[in-house]
Amino acid sequence: MRDSAIQPGTAVVLNGAPRSGKSSIAAAIQQLSREPWMNLGADRFIEITPARLRPGIGLRPSGIADRKGGERPDLEPLIPIMYDALYDSIAVHLRKGLNVVADVAHHDDYATLSGILYDCARHLEGLNAYFVGVRCPVEVVWQRRRETWLGDQDLPADTPVPELVRIWEREVHKPGIYDLEVDTSTLSAEACAGEILRHIETGPEPDAFRRLGAISG
Repeated sequence: MRDSAIQPGTAVVLNGAPRSGKSSIAAAIQQLSREPWMNLGADRFIEITPARLRPGIGLRPSGIADRKGGERPDLEPLIPIMYDALYDSIAVHLRKGLNVVADVAHHDDYATLSGILYDCARHLEGLNAYFVGVRCPVEVVWQRRRETWLGDQDLPADTPVPELVRIWEREVHKPGIYDLEVDTSTLSAEACAGEILRHIETGPEPDAFRRLGAISG
């Protein structure tokens, strides 16, 4: 018979631009901690999204689009529903006593939508959930993009940082309310994970999601 007094789990939501190092930190948290951590987040969610609806919650800021109205206006009505489902899933895992680490790239630069992050924060009300900003200079992000996603294009090392990289970094960290921030240009994924786990163990109680949820989206 299951114990009815389940101790709720802890969540770490990693927020940053693509190629900032979120996925590596998530994997490092799973490896370093003695506790079980379930890896949820944008990458996992995109994998289960039908191809015709991708990138789903990975939809880029509309300022990056080549045409007015955003990258995929037809997808925008689904984005809040998908984020609701993701955060509901995180909350259920926590209430079942499981820890969760989730990587996301929140932004509010859509053609017609607004306030998604603030709505998501309310799903974690009363739960032990930390919002962690994953920072990385755009020059480093661009280098990583060239070496991975664009590796077959053999771009020169002095290729200027594209505007899309700068827009992602700018939009993803609005409004900048976090419990903790890490910089993957100065710390390895393992070091970032260690800092996050130490903060959970010895630092102040999480407060970022409460403050975000209090903002009217």
